[in-house]
Amino acid sequence: MRNRFREALVAIVTAVVVGGLAPSMTRTAGQTERTQGPQVPRTAGGKPDFSGVWQANNGANWDLLTHAARPMVGQPGVYKDVPVLAAPVVALGAVGWVPPDVGVVDGDEIPYQPWAAKRQKENFDNWLDRDPEIGCYLPGIPRAMYMPHKFQIIQGTNKIMMVFEFAGAERTIHLDDVAPYPAEAFMGHSIAKWEGDTLVVDVSSFTAQTWFDRAGNFHSDALHVIERYTPISRDAFRYEATIEDPKVFTRPWKISMPIYRRLEPNARLMEFRCQEMAEETALGHLRKQQLVRRWTGKTMSIDVTRRVPRGERVYERLVDGNPP
Repeated sequence: MRNRFREALVAIVTAVVVGGLAPSMTRTAGQTERTQGPQVPRTAGGKPDFSGVWQANNGANWDLLTHAARPMVGQPGVYKDVPVLAAPVVALGAVGWVPPDVGVVDGDEIPYQPWAAKRQKENFDNWLDRDPEIGCYLPGIPRAMYMPHKFQIIQGTNKIMMVFEFAGAERTIHLDDVAPYPAEAFMGHSIAKWEGDTLVVDVSSFTAQTWFDRAGNFHSDALHVIERYTPISRDAFRYEATIEDPKVFTRPWKISMPIYRRLEPNARLMEFRCQEMAEETALGHLRKQQLVRRWTGKTMSIDVTRRVPRGERVYERLVDGNPP
């Protein structure tokens, strides 16, 4: 029932964005109508048509920088320089290790200010307690673009809508004049223009409560992102994001990666209601009677003891990215 509701909602939004605002698309947002050859699909106005279902294929959501394999949560092993899986993930074996990958940051360095470099290390060491993704918060930009989940682009003449599988996140990119956004938002506020075949998106008005990845890389409410979407072929585009935050970084820096079209004939977004999935993790310590207590497998048993943080920390859900 919920799946049908979501699909109906996407269909309605598609009709509004594409049909009501300006019927410019040369094909639907689905993946079934294809032409032969590498040519880039275009709208009636001649601009690249990014409509479709897309997904990144890299390890950026684990760590924007080049990284070797490492435990999701680790502790020293028999040899101090050889970590092993720590208690929260020890039953996962090889699955509990972060896959290695090359980085997506130009120069493979994030230029943190000294206080922020210390904060990033604290975030990394306390990933399970701090990463907003674990609590199913909206991922923000640019993180939503390279999470291991699909997203759909619905392109009109004056508006471009992106719908993300993770947490049901959405964003609207405005190609026309709109009033400034009056508040802060997890997904920011997006204003765009065309530079030839490249869509350039200026994103601002962020909260300080999203991360860039699972390695604790973060920003403040001064985050400003310039995205560039450039077609590579019919089924791929290059995504670039220049990141500026004078409260956290010493200079602007940039990430870049290809993003690929999902080519299955029935490619579509599926439901990922992570609010329900994260409820016990985020709030289970407040239950009068603890629900999750023990897991027993073939070679181990894992006992869970929930504890309630003291004082005001009991109300803390996210770690703010602003300076102390």
